[in-house]
Amino acid sequence: MQILVGTNNKHKLKEIKEIFDKELLINIDWLIPSQLSDEKLEVEECGSTFAENSKIKAVQFYDKFKIPTIADDSGLIVDQLGGQPGVHSSRFSGENSTDLSNRNLIKFRLATMGVNESTARFACVMTYYDGQNLIQAEGFCEGKIINEERGSNGFGYDPLFIPDEYDKTFAELDPETKNSISHRSNAIKNLLKQLKKGIFH
Repeated sequence: MQILVGTNNKHKLKEIKEIFDKELLINIDWLIPSQLSDEKLEVEECGSTFAENSKIKAVQFYDKFKIPTIADDSGLIVDQLGGQPGVHSSRFSGENSTDLSNRNLIKFRLATMGVNESTARFACVMTYYDGQNLIQAEGFCEGKIINEERGSNGFGYDPLFIPDEYDKTFAELDPETKNSISHRSNAIKNLLKQLKKGIFH
């Protein structure tokens, strides 16, 4: 069975593939858009929620390639920042955001408020779409954001995020541990529960 992962982010693809393969004992031929076309499909994430953006991506990638598609939208919710960056996580520091510039803005915002950390959570909504079935599931990982970077694994906000019941950031944890507790892992597991009832039964 072929499944297209609607992302150009290699880190996301690796996480999704590893978690899926561990949870689902069928052979899946994983594809990404760059394998199918030289034309880069840029999806405008114009939704106001993770669920809306995840659906937009899954539908647009399916419509272009006509292959069952999984897409996600995820981000960081920082309580001290009123829920920011939220759905704007990937472009928090502007149109030409990088992971580093986004992290620096988080640290700057916390510093100007005079706080060293804040309760926070990563959120993820995963969508499966095959032209007929549209299935969504969400997952969360609770923790806190700190104002110093620690660790070299992971990507995005991982060096600033310490999950509950751990004393290491996502970027300090080994990938297997992170994948067992991450928001994306929880969303995939919740999605698979639904897929096993229908699509993969």
